Amino acid sequence: MLSVVFTADEIRELQHGRFHYPEPQVQRKYEVLWLKSHGLQHVEIARLAGISPRTVQRILNQFLTGGLESIQKNHHQGQPSKLNAHAESLKASFEKQPPATISEAMHRIEELTGIRRSESQVRAFLKRLGMRRLKLGGVPGKVDQAKQQEQREFLENRLNPALDAAERGERKIFS
Repeated sequence: MLSVVFTADEIRELQHGRFHYPEPQVQRKYEVLWLKSHGLQHVEIARLAGISPRTVQRILNQFLTGGLESIQKNHHQGQPSKLNAHAESLKASFEKQPPATISEAMHRIEELTGIRRSESQVRAFLKRLGMRRLKLGGVPGKVDQAKQQEQREFLENRLNPALDAAERGERKIFS
């Protein structure tokens, strides 16, 4: 194993960066280097950081070749979605007949492509396609029969007679 020597400035930067750097993956790299600066063995560092000893070695090699600047670069990009290959056909299908819910979109994607995804992944995929959710208005509640009868009586017994009297000039209406 290579011997890694840290300057006092690097140790201070590691101490700060392992808690305050904005990206969690870079914070973990800082933690590994900070533990190494305290003389711990790779197996112990891996156990404390929750990573494999090989990952510890990779982080140390990255530090040795490029310093702390190379550690701050996050090269993790993830894998492209398998749904990307079906993006055009799915978009055309959804534009022709928009799904009412994310659950419906999930089922249609599975029917059309054979690929099953969670609601959050389907929501993110639809957003990448440029589709957005439309918010619908509320559905009126059930009619209260007693209130409806009360309103009918008010209309027939009080309002309509008052309007008729106003038409005949017997009464004035102010708005």
